[in-house]
Amino acid sequence: MQSHTNEPSVSLGMTRRRTIAPLTLIASIVVALIVGYGIGSRFNVIGLFGQKSTNEINYAAVDRIYRELRSNYDGTLDIDKLTNGASRGLVDAAGDPYTIYMDAKEAEVFKRDLTGDVGAGIGAEVGVRGGQPTIVRVLPDHPAEKVGLRAGDTIIAVNDRSTKSLALDKTIEQLRGVLGSTVKVTVLRSGEPIEFSIVRARIVNPSVRSSIEQGIGVIKVTRFDQETGDLVRRAADSLISQRVQGMILDLRDNGGGYVTAAQDVAGVWLENRRIMTEKSGDKIVDSVSSRGGAIAKGVKTVVLINGGSASASEIIAGAFQEYRVATLVGEKTFGKGTVQKMIDLTDGGILKVTIARWYTPEGRNITKEGIHPDQTVEMTAKDVDAGRDPQLEASLRVFS
Repeated sequence: MQSHTNEPSVSLGMTRRRTIAPLTLIASIVVALIVGYGIGSRFNVIGLFGQKSTNEINYAAVDRIYRELRSNYDGTLDIDKLTNGASRGLVDAAGDPYTIYMDAKEAEVFKRDLTGDVGAGIGAEVGVRGGQPTIVRVLPDHPAEKVGLRAGDTIIAVNDRSTKSLALDKTIEQLRGVLGSTVKVTVLRSGEPIEFSIVRARIVNPSVRSSIEQGIGVIKVTRFDQETGDLVRRAADSLISQRVQGMILDLRDNGGGYVTAAQDVAGVWLENRRIMTEKSGDKIVDSVSSRGGAIAKGVKTVVLINGGSASASEIIAGAFQEYRVATLVGEKTFGKGTVQKMIDLTDGGILKVTIARWYTPEGRNITKEGIHPDQTVEMTAKDVDAGRDPQLEASLRVFS
């Protein structure tokens, strides 16, 4: 089950798959400090590592805070929580919304979401419609479809707990659970409440799906994972074999993923063309090109974008716009022009750290500015609530 909102998921921000580095020295020292005290060891960090320079963390201050906390706190201290808190605080203090520390539990969820393996759930995509969590799509051959849930059903309770005061992610969390367990979902349909008892099953939601609308092939990409490039290529090949008049690449609400996946997707339309450049400061650190045979080269194409299109989605949109291989329709993209590296930590956590900025083939960095469509078409809350899609309709008119 995937969450569909107008906010791009930071956890799905653009990452480059590189050799995993070991735990950073700073995080190691902080963890060692806290765990060391937890087992009764006492030592002076400055004494071990020498006098700190102006570029070093003041470990003595961290040491003092922990000693005072342990000596004065009226309660039980959880060493694991303190360790995670120290690591999280260190990373948060960098002030970059895309440089993130995830503990082991968060890292597990992040990795599952990036692959589409969300564990056990009901097999439905949930978004916000009219301010309430609503079924956006039921996955074929999954529990939600089998019991009769439909797109447009408003979820008003999960296990008799009202969703009125729950955030979308909390509602989704309630729907997920142990494989084989049962969840009661109450929905509002045509003004009438209906209860469903659903046995949770393992859910794997592919990142790509395709269809034909009015003779035009539509490829919807929800994220850029390790399978996305191959799935897009197969979808495009199938649509071309069915002699579609053109193709729509729908990247709306796609918060990004792997740069390598963006290379593969771009390669379906662009033959070995540079799609972005990475810079650290003023220094170029990498130049990234499309790859794979351009089977859709010359096929009239529209790319659908909105404020939830971020990162790898913006790499595709920017390159296609500047090479004039597609018309961009929809709304301005999110504006995430940075690259993150994922570092697996020894305790199962992940450090996701910004390592560079990326630029379009013509040298634009789109941070905060986003990419503007060639044709601006808004999707209002009223459109969503009524099940209308004026952006898709406008895209189809491009081919008429």
